[in-house]
Amino acid sequence: MRIYGIPNCDTMRKARRWLRDHGIDHQFHDFRKQGLEPTLLREWADELGWETLLNRRGMMWRKLPADTKDKIDAGSAFRVMLESPAIIKRPVLDLGTRRVVGFSEAAYRELFPD
Repeated sequence: MRIYGIPNCDTMRKARRWLRDHGIDHQFHDFRKQGLEPTLLREWADELGWETLLNRRGMMWRKLPADTKDKIDAGSAFRVMLESPAIIKRPVLDLGTRRVVGFSEAAYRELFPD
């Protein structure tokens, strides 16, 4: 299992701590250091939808020019996410058979029952 995100994100810290505290083995993939393959992002977007992946609440979204935000569509969102992977909603948890975006203790308890 692999968890994707950036290390200084509070939500990532919570998710990784939860996994560690529950003894769930995982690998961390740092978007900023390790990048993101376009084919992987395309698979995520096909499975989850680009709207689910694009974090419109974060600092990276606020930094985008207004005309980019106003005209965002699947193609431009894909380009923005590849150029600045920190704009992707975090974490992206790859379970092998499916992906889950975001973190909540309740959702993780359902994914990983004791």
